[in-house]
Amino acid sequence: MPVPPDQGTAGGDMKIAMIEAIVVSIPFAGGGKSAASAWGKKNASSADSLLVKVTTEGGIVGWGEAFGFTAIPAVKAAIEKVIAPLCIGGSALSIGSLMLDVQKRLHIFGRSGAIMFGISAIDIALWDILGKATGQPVHRLLGGTAVSELACYASLVRYTDPLILVENVNRALADGFSHLKLHEITVDAVREARRAAGDNVEIALDVNCPWTVREALDMSARLQPFNLRWLEEPIWPPENFDGLARLRREGEVPIAAGENASTLVEFQRMLSAGAVDFVQPSPAKMGGISELQKVFALAAASATVVMVHSFYDGPGLLASVHASAALGSEDALVEWRYFDLEAQLYGDAVRPKTGMIAVPQGPGLGFDPDADVVRNFQVWS
Repeated sequence: MPVPPDQGTAGGDMKIAMIEAIVVSIPFAGGGKSAASAWGKKNASSADSLLVKVTTEGGIVGWGEAFGFTAIPAVKAAIEKVIAPLCIGGSALSIGSLMLDVQKRLHIFGRSGAIMFGISAIDIALWDILGKATGQPVHRLLGGTAVSELACYASLVRYTDPLILVENVNRALADGFSHLKLHEITVDAVREARRAAGDNVEIALDVNCPWTVREALDMSARLQPFNLRWLEEPIWPPENFDGLARLRREGEVPIAAGENASTLVEFQRMLSAGAVDFVQPSPAKMGGISELQKVFALAAASATVVMVHSFYDGPGLLASVHASAALGSEDALVEWRYFDLEAQLYGDAVRPKTGMIAVPQGPGLGFDPDADVVRNFQVWS
């Protein structure tokens, strides 16, 4: 079971005293052999996460998560050697000004990749601290919510083999999901998934940026009969927003993108180009909750639905749940990474039930990672 949040002494000094980057590798079964895909290795047997623990001088602990996967060593080094020294001694409650200062100081090293992933994790942890210090859940700090649970979709790994895919589609349906996301890149696999799921299940397809605009247009026409909710990240390079806009205008399937965008300016350009039907900011990649809430505002101005990218199991997932609950539309869905993990960072506390995930009501993110799980699966380097 998850441990209660460590609230420390709310009246203590709120300066940041320590920042720790913790690598956790939890074995999983994906329901069969997985194919190589953008997020990890072929037939990977463990899910690697980079957690960030921020502690104030008053003893309040906040937890964040950085996008990493096979890039975890680089992100961990960026946090420990570059980002953390700029944050230590700063006020944990001055999130916006502190994170902006860090971004400005480090912009010369790039506005994406390891630096931004690390900043994202620390930002999420600071929102966790703010909620604990004030006794409020993050969704209330973001404006509150009238919902206690959100619909979610089972996000499957890439299997390539249609038989294994169908087996896992059926597993997800049996677990109560009525929304699925595939990571396949062949028409045959999508056809078999639709046949297995039937017409009443929403299916999205994430192909991880493999095609030219012309190839994407051809594939969109071939995929049209399967009534996809959206086609995600179809074009290389992912920042080709004009190409995405053309595909959206001329293609046969709604378009989703955004997990590869790292700054608010990129999202502004994407939305201004009319490139997407669904925008997908990733809180562990693009600046954390502070920047995520700004994307919701941008999207609202262009009447675009936000579908937060949350291919995580830890604080990155909780950040997306809080933001979606407080700022999202009724069409928003939470991404649930459909793995059979040997252990969950939060036990069963945030596991979806009949396709719905509960919005945490405790202070901050609502839960701290289970200390036993972190200890048992921590990777030391």
